[in-house]
Amino acid sequence: MPNIKSAKKRASLANEKQLKNASAKANMRNRIQAYRDAVANDADNKQELLVSAISSIDKAAKNKLIHKRTADRKKSRLEKALNA
Repeated sequence: MPNIKSAKKRASLANEKQLKNASAKANMRNRIQAYRDAVANDADNKQELLVSAISSIDKAAKNKLIHKRTADRKKSRLEKALNA
């Protein structure tokens, strides 16, 4: 446990950031899964879900939750699934 005031503040801010990042990553994963389910079931809204998933991946990469190349790889695989 931190004893110094500034260390307590940093620990508190780190916890807040951890929760926010976890929420953002979960949101990204949920959107990707929704898109994959739509592709598997040949739903009509595949294109809309793809745009939503790519948007969430780009936001995660912008905030450095995932690496830029990881984001590119995920987006490429999603596009490939749509065209398959």
